[in-house]
Amino acid sequence: MKPSEIDLHKELKKYFGFNQFKGLQEGVVKSIITHNNTFVIMPTGGGKSLCYQLPALVLDGTAIVVSPLIALMKNQVDAIRSLSSEAGVAHVLNSSLTKTEVNQVKRDISSGLTKLLYVAPESLTKEEYVEFLRSVPISFVAIDEAHCISEWGHDFRPEYRNLRSIIKQLGDVPIIGLTATATPKVQEDILKNLDMTDAATFKASFNRPNLYYEIRPKTKNIEGDIIRFIKQHKGKSGVIYCLSRKKVEEIAQVLQVNGISAVPYHAGLDAKTRAKHQDMFLMEDVDVVVATIAFGMGIDKPDVRFVIHHDIPKSLESYYQETGRAGRDGGEGHCLAYYSYKDIEKLEKFMAGKPVAEQEIGFALLQEVVSYAETSMSRRKFLLHYFGEEFDEVNGEGADMDDNVRNPKKKVEAQDQVVILLETVRDTKELYKSKEIVFTLIGKINAVIKAHKTDAQKFFGKGKDHDEKYWMALIRQVLVDGLLSKDIETYGVLKLSKKGEAFIKKPVSFMMSEDHEYSESDDETIVTSAKSSGTADEALMNMLIDLRKKVAKKLGVPPFVVFQEPSLEDIALKYPITIDELSNVHGVGEGKAKKYGKEFVELIARYVEDNDIMRPDDLVVKSTGANSALKLYIIQNIDRKLPLDDIAKAKGLDMDALLKEMEQIVYSGTKLNIKYWIDDILDDDQQEEIHDYFMDSHSDKIQDALDEFEGDYDTEELRLMRIHFISEVAN
Repeated sequence: MKPSEIDLHKELKKYFGFNQFKGLQEGVVKSIITHNNTFVIMPTGGGKSLCYQLPALVLDGTAIVVSPLIALMKNQVDAIRSLSSEAGVAHVLNSSLTKTEVNQVKRDISSGLTKLLYVAPESLTKEEYVEFLRSVPISFVAIDEAHCISEWGHDFRPEYRNLRSIIKQLGDVPIIGLTATATPKVQEDILKNLDMTDAATFKASFNRPNLYYEIRPKTKNIEGDIIRFIKQHKGKSGVIYCLSRKKVEEIAQVLQVNGISAVPYHAGLDAKTRAKHQDMFLMEDVDVVVATIAFGMGIDKPDVRFVIHHDIPKSLESYYQETGRAGRDGGEGHCLAYYSYKDIEKLEKFMAGKPVAEQEIGFALLQEVVSYAETSMSRRKFLLHYFGEEFDEVNGEGADMDDNVRNPKKKVEAQDQVVILLETVRDTKELYKSKEIVFTLIGKINAVIKAHKTDAQKFFGKGKDHDEKYWMALIRQVLVDGLLSKDIETYGVLKLSKKGEAFIKKPVSFMMSEDHEYSESDDETIVTSAKSSGTADEALMNMLIDLRKKVAKKLGVPPFVVFQEPSLEDIALKYPITIDELSNVHGVGEGKAKKYGKEFVELIARYVEDNDIMRPDDLVVKSTGANSALKLYIIQNIDRKLPLDDIAKAKGLDMDALLKEMEQIVYSGTKLNIKYWIDDILDDDQQEEIHDYFMDSHSDKIQDALDEFEGDYDTEELRLMRIHFISEVAN
């Protein structure tokens, strides 16, 4: 049938049962059936696969679909076969097939039966396959997940690089590139690499107005926060993403122990278990899947109501793709990510062994994630700008669907600073990335600045009234506003836009939002999230602080010895009215509850009754057994006076991790006698000096102690003495 004779609506109804196309589908299908090179950028859930499946079914010949994921190919083949009476209508060609199966595939293609042939890029490099495909009519080649071609894509695959030369061997066939996520830089890469700069480009909006974006600081009590969040969304489906398999297992266990139906999913589980867990989630036998990013490729569950990132992803593309699995049906979708700069540093460490070019790209992509997490402007506007899309943050669809817009930060006039910033980019000849621009502004020298002799210029240090953080925040906001842009060729280098040049000549008001502070307290054993989510009962909190002062005074100890502040916040959240309930509060163990708890639970019981408070009785976060086994091991071996470094080594911990465990043990009210170890590192006078400091101090923060002693003691010595002090005085 000639392309002009095809009635697309009729074919759409016949094969897929739909009466009309969705979004840009019709334009894309028309472009493909008239043999044009076509480039499609369409977010997940937008109906990308139909764009090549329908043309393949109606055109003569076989369409080749290149896809990196074997599991995805299988799903798609099954879906196409269900539309036709012939099983041969769609086939997979990859390394998993036997010789007999390969011959069957070849027969079906030669006879004209096969309309879609799914291949992995590696299969296309096989001489015999290329030879065979040259001998049969090919309607077009579709390259799915086309961002895999670009090193700047979040999922780069070197084998995608040779696709163009292989396709050329097949003759003059049109190419269709498809991706669900691509920044302007990646889009340019794809078109160049596939040698199809003439392609008709179709780009759907990346805006998902029904998704709510929220970032919370990642504190030590993150598990409690996640449990609380899930219990507020009882019975709804959700996905929790973690970076490591170990973390996936841990979180899944903690959720199960706390009465939430959850299963783990990662590449380390055998295929059968993975398939079973995936089906349980799809069939709603479980509410939550805790997964590494191996999960979700081709998961077509329309009613995922929340996506939680326990660890921040490596790039904004990954973040967009993973959050995009929420609310596919247009219903609510809550995207919550926990952020701490420590996680970013961890990801940077992982990159250390990689080739330099790859490291540079990785760092640049991570910096974008940091910018997104720390920004206080509309997250939606920031995200869409990253994908090259404008967004009106006042009237745009979904404009109020993020934490920054709902809880706006203070704004300050920054007109003069914007002028200084833009002039600095211009006067340094548009050679620098953000870091060097900021260094130039605050007058800090590094190798790059020295090489360009920028430190000798009159404008060097012109912005030193403000700090590094301020200028970074301003650069982010100026970029999104379009006064500066990041150069596509040398990604990350800041260039002045036409709009920016006009601003220098005729400045106007520029209101800048102050950025979020996500700093964690230095090494506190416990940092609660009650503060961050604003759920602690403030009136009760003040009463608890007063009572703690009274009890501490009576016993002649500093208040933190009785209960740490984070424990009080947790108490003000959970309203424990028995010693038993109190011993389950974060950072309060049985020993501590028995020793100090009586007056506290009496106060809370009165308060609850006087104020008619509904107590969240299920908010006790139970820990998994694995954790208590480790604590028991530590207590027993300290009793046996084993060297601490041996205890750490036996459990595969570093000293920092062991100290954290020990801190949790003593803060919960259990005694640890580590005098034998301390005597080896500090003499009696030193011990007495630190002991007296803690006795007279209002704070048990290590940073305060470090400042007080001005370098006489290191962090480890002070932490050990704090453990000893709490153990002796409090327990």
